[in-house]
Amino acid sequence: MTTTTTTTGKKYNISVEATLEVIGGKWKCVILCHLTHGKKRTSDLKRLMPGITQKMLTQQLRELEQDGIVDRIVYNQIPPKVEYQLSEYGQTLGSILTALCNWGEQHIIREYGDKFAVLEDNVLNRD
Repeated sequence: MTTTTTTTGKKYNISVEATLEVIGGKWKCVILCHLTHGKKRTSDLKRLMPGITQKMLTQQLRELEQDGIVDRIVYNQIPPKVEYQLSEYGQTLGSILTALCNWGEQHIIREYGDKFAVLEDNVLNRD
């Protein structure tokens, strides 16, 4: 068996670990799903995700930006305006995010019957 060492010394058991390293956790996929519907300001994301703290939202956006998944757009104006959007690379996650949403919806229906009994009313949950 041949082992390959990367320049970072990092090794993955299976490739899904690399995916989860970038988009894993409670909030990153939720942020990305909202960004599939277009640019959002931090305040927009906070409003769409009331359960996330401002600190966590900022941290998750920074990590997604560092990984090249989202672009941070800073407008040169007063007051300052910052928006986030999926980068070209981040857009390649579209099919993964759609599959996760579809599976989650089927799971909710299986467990609760009526998906609208447990899903919040927001743009991502409308048929």
